[in-house]
Amino acid sequence: MRGPVPRPIVKWAGGKAQLLQELEDNLPASFGTYYEPFFGGGALFFHLSAKGVVRRAILSDLNRDLMNLYTVVRDNVGDLITELASGKYKNERDVYYKIRGEEPTDPIKRAARFIYLNKTCYNGLYRVNAAGKFNVPFGRYRNPKILDAENLRAASQALQRARLLISDFEDAVRSAKAGDLVYFDPPYDPVSDTADFTSYTERGFGTEEQKRLARVFRELDERGCFVLESNSSTEFITRLYSDYHIVQVFAKRAISSDASTRGPIQELIIRNYEITTPQTRIDEF
Repeated sequence: MRGPVPRPIVKWAGGKAQLLQELEDNLPASFGTYYEPFFGGGALFFHLSAKGVVRRAILSDLNRDLMNLYTVVRDNVGDLITELASGKYKNERDVYYKIRGEEPTDPIKRAARFIYLNKTCYNGLYRVNAAGKFNVPFGRYRNPKILDAENLRAASQALQRARLLISDFEDAVRSAKAGDLVYFDPPYDPVSDTADFTSYTERGFGTEEQKRLARVFRELDERGCFVLESNSSTEFITRLYSDYHIVQVFAKRAISSDASTRGPIQELIIRNYEITTPQTRIDEF
């Protein structure tokens, strides 16, 4: 890709910036359409786009505000930059709570609000309550980069080859065919009773959803798709995917309020295909 290299335009809990090399090492040699449900921050997509690997992509998430942001970045990035530069979006507590309480209907203002809250809220979390309302407190960052015009334009260029959907993961991959690559990065199975953070939408993502995801993984495998997944290193996940290749990796996570528990922690990369350089397979703990 010519010009600036695109990076994720939002901070996202569980983002894959730390694991890009490990994920790249576990990719098939070539693939057709790239699918990424649970798109989130999109670190792998932007990374592969910069390398010229992705020719066509179908990107999806159930988070309507997130997908509105990406649609605006793809189609109206200049107007979004103008809105963010308007002087309204200040890193001040009173301004934060005022904007958090707004519900703009204009897509560009919704997208600007999303970026602003993401850059200034506590720990970069995206969390909603049972009513679907964003409820993360002010983050008190000293100098957050609310407007990064160069990266927004680079992301816009990468997204030109993408179809964007607001969709459940199962629906999003119905068109995937043999030779396509599907990358699943779902809300992780919690490693403990106090580590459960799956409130990216009001629906959450619990045990039954993890089982449904494993079923879809198997169906895609039977269809001849390349399927790659990231998830937490738990006995439950390891058993769900015991028929596939499982690689252990480590990442530092910062969701916990206790700094002493912020990693590195063990995570899993799961795939249904062989790769040129063999990785360590885990059959059981």
